[in-house]
Amino acid sequence: MSSNGPSRSRLHGWFSPLVHLSNNPLSLAGVVMVTTAAVFWLFVLPVSLRSEVDNPYMGILVFLALPGLFFLGLLLIPLGIFLRFRGERRRHTYPAEFPPLNFHNPDFRRLAAFIAAATVVNIIIGAQTSYSAVTYMDSVTFCGQTCHTVMEPEFAAYQNSPHSRVECVKCHIGPGASWFVRSKLSGVWQVFAVTFNTYDRPIPTPVRNLRPARETCETCHWPQKFGADRLRIIDHYAEDEANTRTRTVLLMRIGGGSKRGPGIHGMHLDPGVVIRYAHSDESRQTIPWVEYRDSSGKVTEYFAEGVTREQIKNLPVREMDCMDCHNRPTHAFSLPERSVDEAISAGDIPPSLPYVRKKAVELLRAEYPSSQQAEASIRSQLERFYREQYPALSETRKAEIERAAAGIVAIYRRNVFPAMKVQWGTYPNNIGHTDFPGCFRCHDDQHKSGDGAVVRQDCSSCHQILAMGEEAPKILADLGLEPAPQQ
Repeated sequence: MSSNGPSRSRLHGWFSPLVHLSNNPLSLAGVVMVTTAAVFWLFVLPVSLRSEVDNPYMGILVFLALPGLFFLGLLLIPLGIFLRFRGERRRHTYPAEFPPLNFHNPDFRRLAAFIAAATVVNIIIGAQTSYSAVTYMDSVTFCGQTCHTVMEPEFAAYQNSPHSRVECVKCHIGPGASWFVRSKLSGVWQVFAVTFNTYDRPIPTPVRNLRPARETCETCHWPQKFGADRLRIIDHYAEDEANTRTRTVLLMRIGGGSKRGPGIHGMHLDPGVVIRYAHSDESRQTIPWVEYRDSSGKVTEYFAEGVTREQIKNLPVREMDCMDCHNRPTHAFSLPERSVDEAISAGDIPPSLPYVRKKAVELLRAEYPSSQQAEASIRSQLERFYREQYPALSETRKAEIERAAAGIVAIYRRNVFPAMKVQWGTYPNNIGHTDFPGCFRCHDDQHKSGDGAVVRQDCSSCHQILAMGEEAPKILADLGLEPAPQQ
């Protein structure tokens, strides 16, 4: 017997049964699935090599459907072999001998070469698609557009936000493996909710188990750093024929950094300052108890009027961070009045059209069964209003009326989503106190400590009012931001 006889025997013993057993419907179906997925993947390879897939449905095909088909096929091949082997053993039809296989046989050589090449290709495809699938699921396209109806409100607000160039995962997951795993496990339940149409409408907020802001927001924003005072100009337009503009000018005291004065950030976020509060509702809008620890370590408790310690002992307690005031940093929704004022100031709605502010708010406040019907109704009603009330103007300034209608429709589409039951005011914004309680949840002069101290509602604590509702604030002329009035 030659020295390589046992080797050939072992090779024959491995491959001959494999060739025999793989000839079954299940394994062949697996081969077809693997081949189909690989061929399709090669066709869409140019798309998958881009840094971002623009079409979310193409992304699902490239990074989710094809890899799923591919790996399912790889699973079916050995499963079919196992089932045939077990069946033939049970029926006593498993062959005792198989035709000889060796490398002198060209068919065998081709088979071995094919298996080796297929293995290499499969490894490359599997590695690339697995990495790309994870990358794609972390993309803004996947987060905002894959589950289109569910995430449409949040995605629309995101596109119109200061963070519109920051990936969703930077804030919602942040760095580190542990929160990445948590997010993917949470995502499994969300997929089931979308699949079986059991998700909440609207999506409840605040987000439960959100990663602490100090591990996400504060990787870019440093709250203890001193922030200089900032000038804020707020335009308001009256509901008269001329859409008369008045302006409020505030000097916002940002603060932070104990050496430069407290300000808003300093009082809440300076080193050593810890604020805890109890809330009696899921949206954290009703706050009956506040505990304030200052930078010296002194602790003061404040109770809302009529609230006792017994009443709050079973309420959830939270340590305050950025998200308690900046609760909608990226997904903010406005009320109609503020949105229209901002659109007029930006030129999206021409202020020279008579009563345009009043009519815009009226059209936005109306109820519509769908966004499509809202758009059609807003355009037709605005056009009819000017045709009936100002017939000459409706002909000579038709382009401005169309621009106003487009501006009003854009406001509606950014803030109201009937399919998700998102209406005006669904999501309170805690910054400020004009549209929602915001700061006044605590700063209401009603939260008192045992020694009579209160959480103050003092305007000068957070800002200095330089002008309030004036048509031509002198301060703006003094600062060179507006032309000086003619003498």
